[in-house]
Amino acid sequence: MKETAAKKPAGQADRPAGEVAYAECVLCRRPTEYPETVKGATLCPVCEWQEAQRNACSG
Repeated sequence: MKETAAKKPAGQADRPAGEVAYAECVLCRRPTEYPETVKGATLCPVCEWQEAQRNACSG
């Protein structure tokens, strides 16, 4: 009988132990500065800056 490798949960790529997996930006899907374990909508630095500009000028 052949043994099959255990499947990893979605979002966990093959990476060395101790290496942090970074969350994807919810707008452009680039890596963010935040680990995958952060809850909420994570944005990359560029999208975060653009969002701050839109909010600052909207009122």
